[in-house]
Amino acid sequence: MFDIERNRQVAALPVRRASGGAMEVLLVTSRETRRWVIPKGWPWPELADCDSAAGEAREEAGVLGSVETTGYGKYVYSKRHVAGTTEIAVDVFLLWVAEELDDWPERAERNRIWFSPVEAAAAVEEPQLRALLLSLMDRAGQD
Repeated sequence: MFDIERNRQVAALPVRRASGGAMEVLLVTSRETRRWVIPKGWPWPELADCDSAAGEAREEAGVLGSVETTGYGKYVYSKRHVAGTTEIAVDVFLLWVAEELDDWPERAERNRIWFSPVEAAAAVEEPQLRALLLSLMDRAGQD
């Protein structure tokens, strides 16, 4: 049975403008499978979802910035665990990165790399996340 509150996470989609104005996306590796993902986790009860997502970005990717309060999109992925897999719905919030920390809580457990949206889309496994990353190309001329 799908329980929306127990099967829902929030994620930050860390972005920045490169020196030439092109948009870039920061991906991190997952801790166990080393797949490329965006920082995500369970909502923090005391915070708005967008702020929870920004907290996940700080913990997992070591980045700080301005998070958009309106969600950018959603995707579903299969969370792997000992008993099998569980479908998790993820609410995604754009995080405009202003600072990259040299040290952060999960630094020893993850790698982080900046990608173009097209490269990022090719690096992730989840089709709906891939579509969100590619949709950044439509936004590239805005802001």
